[in-house]
Amino acid sequence: MAAPSSEVERQRDKERTRAEILAVATREFADKGYAGARVDEIAARTSTTKRMIYYYFGGKEQLYVAALERAYATIRALERDLDVDHLEPEDAIRRLAELTFDHHEANPDFIRLVSIENIHHGEHIARSEALSGMANPALDVLTRILDRGREAGRFRDDVDALDIHMVISSFCVFRLANRHTFSAIFGRDMLDPKRRAHYRLMLGDLVIEYLTA
Repeated sequence: MAAPSSEVERQRDKERTRAEILAVATREFADKGYAGARVDEIAARTSTTKRMIYYYFGGKEQLYVAALERAYATIRALERDLDVDHLEPEDAIRRLAELTFDHHEANPDFIRLVSIENIHHGEHIARSEALSGMANPALDVLTRILDRGREAGRFRDDVDALDIHMVISSFCVFRLANRHTFSAIFGRDMLDPKRRAHYRLMLGDLVIEYLTA
């Protein structure tokens, strides 16, 4: 019978291997899309084999879905842990917007994966129990902020949390997803570090101005 410490170490090895595969797979799918990504290439860039990848995930589609689930779980966890209940409603909404702004900028592969999944009409997300059943902490946080703002007479009452979530996400996704075409047409790089603070402030201002109009 194996010692408990050996069992624990084996479990850790499995978790490390799975995490390594997912990290490489995320980059591969983000770079080449679902159709263009190859499990052979993913295996070659990890310390595993194609057979081991199939053992852990079952197949290419399951691996792609697992990469999506991992990407969404990261932002959902950040939203869930966000503590803004002690802030004034305007400051709280700005903090949530900044969280999304920072996350999306730091995780361009997330934006690419979302764009790719939309090309596939969200069919993989729709079939994922983890994703379709994943609660959206951002909506919970937004609902509390909006309720406090309305009770104080500072926010309009004809918008809901999903409206504001859409506005914040649209701004943050556009800045990443359309960076190169926007730059080619207008000659401005939306990821220019010199304008980062400007765009981050602009997002919060847009949301607050809309809520207080």
